[in-house]
Formats: sequence, C-alpha cells, structure tokens
Amino acid sequence: MPHLLSIDQGTTSSRAMVFDAGLRPLASAQHEFPQHYPASGWVEHDPSDLWVSVAGVARAAVEKAGIPARDIAGIGITNQRETTLLWDRRTGQPLHRAIVWQDRRTADLCARLRAEGHEPMVAARTGLLLDPYFSGSKLQWLLDHVDGARARARRGELAFGTVDSWLIWNLTGGRVHATDATNAARTLLFNIAENRWDEEICALFDIPMQLLPEVRDCAADYGATRADLFGREIPILGVAGDQQAATVGQACFSPGMMKSTYGTGCFALLNTGADRVASSNRLLTTIAYRLGGRTTYALEGSIFIAGAVVQWLRDGLGLIRHASETQALAEAADPGQDLVLVPAFTGLGAPYWRPECRGAVFGLTRNSGPAELARAALESVGFQTRDLLEAMRADWPDAGGVLRVDGGMASSGWTMQFLSDILGAPVDRPAVTETTALGAGYLAGLQAGLCPPPEEFARAWSLERRFAPARPAPEREARYARWKTAVKATMEVAG
Repeated sequence: MPHLLSIDQGTTSSRAMVFDAGLRPLASAQHEFPQHYPASGWVEHDPSDLWVSVAGVARAAVEKAGIPARDIAGIGITNQRETTLLWDRRTGQPLHRAIVWQDRRTADLCARLRAEGHEPMVAARTGLLLDPYFSGSKLQWLLDHVDGARARARRGELAFGTVDSWLIWNLTGGRVHATDATNAARTLLFNIAENRWDEEICALFDIPMQLLPEVRDCAADYGATRADLFGREIPILGVAGDQQAATVGQACFSPGMMKSTYGTGCFALLNTGADRVASSNRLLTTIAYRLGGRTTYALEGSIFIAGAVVQWLRDGLGLIRHASETQALAEAADPGQDLVLVPAFTGLGAPYWRPECRGAVFGLTRNSGPAELARAALESVGFQTRDLLEAMRADWPDAGGVLRVDGGMASSGWTMQFLSDILGAPVDRPAVTETTALGAGYLAGLQAGLCPPPEEFARAWSLERRFAPARPAPEREARYARWKTAVKATMEVAG
C-alpha cells in the first residue's frame, strides 16, 4: 500500500509524519534544536541543525511506521517561511547561520527604504511591506556582511533559499535548486501578480538574480532524494510554506474561508480566491497556493509571538516545566486581577508593524503570580487574533464567520474558548490538528495521483470540536478595549 512522508521543518523543531493513502497519520517523530541569539532582536539557526534534524526525524518516522521505503509514494515538505540561507553551490556549505524570520537586524535598512518612498511599489508587486520579517533584507545583509559574498553571487557560485530550498538541495544531493510559489511569495523579491522574480526589486536590494531558485507549483516534481537516505530514491512531490500548507490541510479552498495556526507565531489566512486584495489595514496579500499553474490568493495577518510566549514562561521565567501546565495555571488565576501582556518580544506584527516595540505587562499587583502571568500569556494570543480578523473583515467584508484553528496551542481547550469569547464567533478545531503536515502530505499525494482533487478533499474535512462564544458582549468589548489601550501604550514607549 502506498504511503506519504510529510516533513514539517519549524522554527523550534523538525518533525516528520507518515500518512497512509487516505491521509490517516500512522507515525511521527520530532526533534527540537537550539536557537541562537547573537544580539538583541537577532535570531539565528545553524543550517546543519535544520538538515540533520530533518534527516533524522524522516528516517525515524518511516521506521516507526514499520513500512519499507519502497512503499512511500512521495514526500511533501512544509517549512518555517522567510528564514534565509546562503550556501556554496559546489560544496553545499552554508556561508553563515540562517537568519530566522523573527530576526529584526534589518529594521534600519527597511526604514530607510520606506523613507525613500519604495514601499508602495514593493507592496503593489509583492503584496508585502518593507519589514525585516521578510527574506529580501536578510539576504542583502548576508551579502553585505559575509566577505566576498556578493561578488561570488554575481559569478553564480552561491545559492539563496528559504528553508524548503535548503532541504530540497540536501535531500537531492544538490541536484535541485527550487522553491514553490508560496515560499517565493514571502521573500519580498517575487512578483505575485506575474509569478516571477522581480528584477527591479532585486536591484533595489542589490541582489544578483543568479542566486534565486526556480519557482514551481505547490504540487510538482521537485526531484528525488539521494538513495542513501532511505535505501532508495523517493520523489519529492509537494512543497508549501507552513501557513499555506495549514490552509490546504484545513481545506480552506473556498473564498471567504479562514484559518489560524498557533505555533511559535500565529498566522491567520483568509482565502480570497482569484482576487488579489490590496489591504488598507496593513495586512499582507500573499499566495495561498498554486496548483496546475493557477494561483489562489489570500490575505494574511502575522503575529510573531504565540506559542513562543509559553516558551518564555518555561525557559525565560522558569514558571512551568511543560507547556501543558499553562491551562491549569490560567484556570487557577485570580479573576479579580486583569493583567494584560503585550508579547512584543521581537516587535509587533500585523496590523501594527512596529519592529522597534518590545514586550510589556500592564496591571501588575503584589498578588500577581505565575497563574496570572500564564493567563495573560494565553489571552494575548486571542487578543492578537482578534486584531487580525478585525483588519481582514475591514479589507474583505465577505470573510466567513467561522475560524478554523490548528497548531500546538489549538489543543488547549481553555485558550480556544477564550479565543471564541473574544472574537464573538465560533472556532472550529479539526479532528487532525497537525494540519501543516497534513497539507504537505496532501500536496504530495495530489501530485502522486493518490489524493482526490481539492473539492473532494474538502468534503472529507472532519470537525473535532466547535467552541462557541460564552461571554457577554459588554465584557468581551471591555476586555478588548483594555488590550488596545495596552498596545497603544507599548507603541508610545517605543517612540
């Protein structure tokens, strides 16, 4: 029986899952890797950690599934987006640590380009803002700071890629330098209207176009793995950035459908179909997926800190040992205290886009303790999600009334109930919450001919639980107003 192997390379860990032909999960393996913080606001990964962890969990998942490699019909890849790598085409050796999407070192460069009036042109072509979040300014920084890199790039000796390209390169033994349309759309270098790398924007960042990978559909032929990795070559048949893969896994194939994924960050996508909607509320216009050469667009809101705020409680403050402890703490919090945590540890994302902001806590008293901080941390995710959905509905009134959720934090019933309460709308949690890996597996299965077309796949989507709003509207609005006041104060302190 044919199976599918899904590789999910995330910000803090790499994971692999094996699905059967009906997209039922059979086995998984996961491995965390170190984060590097060389300066305030800087975040890096060792490229070898990304590759070694992926190779390890992929083999481990196949072994756990108890199937021979010959039964794997294809591999799907999904990945943390915007993270930027540069490597030698001949040796495959990286020239620097990967600069992670959270990294803010290029804030001054982006501010200068905005001041020079370039943002309207860049936004019209890429759907993105001039922000250090995206790959373009990170790649310029590498070319500026790695000795001889730009000259070598012009000679065609170097390759740039987001994490998907780095994994494809290593999986295929350097035979394929490619990316998919969704990852390309997050680089700040890709014209999403014309589906091509944009020469003028590359020139703006002084980026030689010889560096760039070939852009393919999300379900396409990306070559085959080296035979020594699994004992035989396995075709790579699907690629999508993590949030777009989750959109596919949530079967959000109809315009107006929305999903929100809660991992390290939080990312909400609204399917706008063939309409490339320009946001008036500083949301991003992006590619949801490209299948059969046809592009489906989306509005996206990006929150930099979601699950990462729970990691901060664990690793930074030592208040918990395991993420699962936060729900019990939140439930035990004093209802008479009303802490508000603005988790702007690496700046504020959509719809504010203030990279210079830093985190703040409001409402502390002598009686504030771990329980109150844990509750405020979980509530911050709901508040930020409402910020995104308010902006989406202002840009595109046809947005649906139900939000589909997934990712690690979606398993917390307390957090999802608060999310429904603060949105004043239903929140649907699917039977399979690991929709990012599911979406990548589906794309590979679609290309392999194992999986049905999108409309049939959508009919098979299964609901595990619907959370309905339970708080009175006046309480909801008062809580949200307090959040908005806290965000405003945080931005005022940042200047």
